[in-house]
Amino acid sequence: MSVPSRKIRSLIVPGLAALVTLAILIGLGTWQLQRKAWKEDLIAQIEARAYGEPGAIVPEADWASWRADQDEFRKVRVTGTFLNAFEAPVYGLLPGERQGAPIQGYYLITPLKLASGAIVMINRGFVPMELRDPAKRPESQPQGEVTVTGLVRAPEVRNLFTPNDDPAKNQWFARDPQAIAAAHKLERVAPFLIDADATFNPGGWPRGGQTPLTLPNNHLQYAVTWFGIALTLIGVFVAFAWRRVKEPASAEQE
Repeated sequence: MSVPSRKIRSLIVPGLAALVTLAILIGLGTWQLQRKAWKEDLIAQIEARAYGEPGAIVPEADWASWRADQDEFRKVRVTGTFLNAFEAPVYGLLPGERQGAPIQGYYLITPLKLASGAIVMINRGFVPMELRDPAKRPESQPQGEVTVTGLVRAPEVRNLFTPNDDPAKNQWFARDPQAIAAAHKLERVAPFLIDADATFNPGGWPRGGQTPLTLPNNHLQYAVTWFGIALTLIGVFVAFAWRRVKEPASAEQE
């Protein structure tokens, strides 16, 4: 085997490793650009829908064709009666409340029965863990007709790390209106939720207005970082390969 051939062969393994790493880095950079486009669209939706005077929710006749990209974050106002017996505490965190650290607690999802008989799930807001039991906050469950102003939200998306709900124990880990409705055998339930605004509730809890409306958008920076690392990898490998090819022939002799 000639010396030049041996030099070229010695570059195969590191070359393949560099190509795999390069593909991963480019993939990560491309993914960040896709995330940037998604985030910008989301920010545009919030700016266009979340402010101004509240409107009506989508009519029940249109619920079957409801789409989050057309309606989420829209500011709405709805009137009905809370079905407090079916209140569902969904585990979650409230950011930055205790010395900058989030506190554990629950978001209270309560069915609101409309005059038509249909139901919309309302995320009334957050309570700390010690107030999970409604008996510890009796003022928080209003009776009779109420009016709620808030933002339309899509059901919370579950992932591999979302624990399973336990309806028998009223333990919930995702804001999923259909799952909560099914557990209580409720019918004619909207496919979306409404996140109640920060209007004060008697007793101070639950605390509404928890929808984040200011979203960070650093995806371009992340994309540039990944692409920059990819370029650096190319430069390092080219320098490595150049040195390997230009090594004196004696260094390759056995």
